[in-house]
Amino acid sequence: MIRSYRFRRLFAPTVALTKAVATLILGLCIFAIGVGFGFRQLLNPLVTRFADLMHTTVGQFVNAADIDVTIHVIALFFLFGGVLVSYKGLTGALRHIVETLNPSLKTGKVDVYMKRQQLAEGPRVVAIGGGTGLSTLLRGWKQHTSNITAIVCVSDDGGSSGSLRRDKSMIPPGDIRNCLVALADAERSMTDLFQHRFKNDSGPLSGHSMGNLLIAALVDQHHGDFEKAVETASDVLNIRGRVLPATLTHVRLKAQLEGGVEITGETAIVEARRTIKKMMLEPADCRPTHDVIDSILDADVICIGPGSVYTSIIPNLLVPGIVEAIRESNALKVYLCNVMTQPGETEGMTASQHVRAIIDHVDKRPFDYVMVNSKRPSEESVTKYNESGQLFVEPDIDQIRSMGFRVIQGDFISESDFVRHDPIKAVARLMQMLTR
Repeated sequence: MIRSYRFRRLFAPTVALTKAVATLILGLCIFAIGVGFGFRQLLNPLVTRFADLMHTTVGQFVNAADIDVTIHVIALFFLFGGVLVSYKGLTGALRHIVETLNPSLKTGKVDVYMKRQQLAEGPRVVAIGGGTGLSTLLRGWKQHTSNITAIVCVSDDGGSSGSLRRDKSMIPPGDIRNCLVALADAERSMTDLFQHRFKNDSGPLSGHSMGNLLIAALVDQHHGDFEKAVETASDVLNIRGRVLPATLTHVRLKAQLEGGVEITGETAIVEARRTIKKMMLEPADCRPTHDVIDSILDADVICIGPGSVYTSIIPNLLVPGIVEAIRESNALKVYLCNVMTQPGETEGMTASQHVRAIIDHVDKRPFDYVMVNSKRPSEESVTKYNESGQLFVEPDIDQIRSMGFRVIQGDFISESDFVRHDPIKAVARLMQMLTR
């Protein structure tokens, strides 16, 4: 699949434009032939008369021996002048159409066209996960391609998503909303509106995200069709790519904890703060949509993570058919290991233990590469995270290699208010692998 992407990248960027120009030229040629044959009796006398007039006029200024050459030069001026005028008229018409459809594109149209053309011919990316990890990665990918499919976990039962899930019996929209905003090409005011969260003094709206409420409203407008609601929200935000729920079945997470205790519900599992031995989905026979499977099979690169191992990544892989499709795909398959551990899920776990947790839940390996950050955050950041029970994920690279995986190691972190993956660095490294 990497070779397939390289081939498309080499030849595809100008295919659509070349085809359009060739069609235009062919159409003009056919038109000219039709005019010549259809109006031959009318045109022949006119052409002959005009040629005689030109010959006579030119003869008044040049020698008889130079008349034919001069007429040919004048004909070339007419030819190029006609092409120039046609070009100006065509581009003027196109400019008017573009400005009418999108008034914000008053300048820089060529740059915008080239950028969008480049993105349209970018790699076909499938990103699987949930939470902030997935939406962070998507912000990096959308700088390189618009052929992005985010496959999102739908087992959330807390906060605004949990309330809507209980009150309206709908798929929890929170992680999907975050991915939509991450891929958005809309005005900042629109994405800010989607991410607005009502404060606790807002009565029944307290804690709800505006984007979640808008998706819920769209579900109502589409008579309960969650996929259509997400498609409409995607159009509103003008996203680069698409966002798909891993399944349209109403699923719940179930965990078997250390000691054999079983607990149900994502929020309850995290709050239990006990070692997780096994994750399950209820119902276990849920199915992915055809679009999910088709996007995986057609991908150039499949990214699993980053994100909560037990509540964002594994739940997607437990949906029957997803791991099988990943294994069948010829894509570059990469697991992006978390930078910091997560309280209630991966406390004290190394990078290889993150990998082991995933592998223990599937029949076949869903990835061949593991991306591991090997740069340690600043002591200030580490201390701050340690106070909240989060530790730096130790990059035990040799242990991962001994498990049969190929390791992509390097500096992939960003330190601001949070220590997390730097999507620009991570995606740049994956693009190198696709194009080298």
